[in-house]
Amino acid sequence: MQRITKNLLKLHWIVFIYGFTAILGKLITLDAIQLVWYRMLIAFLALGILLKMRGRNLNIGLTTVLRLTGIGLIVASHWITFFYSLKISTISIALGCLASTALITSLLEPALTRQKLSWLEVFTGLIIILGLYLIFRFEMNHIKGIIAALTSALLAGLFTVLNKRMLNRHRPLVISFYEMGGGFIGITLFLFVTGSFQAGVPHPIWSDWIFLVILGVVCTAYAFASSVKVMDVLSAYTVVLTTNLEPVYGILLAYTIFGDSELMSAGFYIGTAIILTAVFLFPVLKHRKIISKKR
Repeated sequence: MQRITKNLLKLHWIVFIYGFTAILGKLITLDAIQLVWYRMLIAFLALGILLKMRGRNLNIGLTTVLRLTGIGLIVASHWITFFYSLKISTISIALGCLASTALITSLLEPALTRQKLSWLEVFTGLIIILGLYLIFRFEMNHIKGIIAALTSALLAGLFTVLNKRMLNRHRPLVISFYEMGGGFIGITLFLFVTGSFQAGVPHPIWSDWIFLVILGVVCTAYAFASSVKVMDVLSAYTVVLTTNLEPVYGILLAYTIFGDSELMSAGFYIGTAIILTAVFLFPVLKHRKIISKKR
């Protein structure tokens, strides 16, 4: 029991770190693409050192490396659109809309894996759409940020489904190592082709370096490695349910740090509450449904 409690507290700490990612994105002065470029480089190096220390074999075949590189590009695009959203709107908008990832994943997974669509997932999706409608209805001045955040949620759902297949064959840290490397190479090629490097490599100010190291090492490499470790003790159901607290932690942190600039309309909070309620209830109802079938 003590071991479960310890790992549950650790999981909440990890989710808190995930929520803090948005805060760092707002504080870093680089634009979204430059920010993700540095984040993926730092995470790639940190994961490489970690894998080397653990003596893990990185030889997984060229075909698999290319597939993971492709997924890494999707991860990079997800992060870029997420950070772009919070830079042109607010952290609350970005995190509130990102909560719709659960809906998008539930729709993408049956489509890509040819599984039967669950009516529970459809019902949950309809509730989330209602919440998104309220956010759109009352926050029209943040329309570009909302669209960017929803694009980010779509990309998050896509790489989650694709990663699920890869996790059945390869270790999570190895997968992340190649995805971070693939995303970094992809962004580098994009910056090179668009001529962004002609003015030189973007140089972060000293405070940016501190935030980037925290973002790359703590919020990416450490958080991911730790989340994998707690899964050895906690059930997938507990992990999924707790992870849904990320927008809650992030929005509370944003208001605490940035004050009234993160204060939104009543319609936004009602819409976000509807989305989060649906996201929380979905794993609970699904868990009960599985248990009832076993009986």
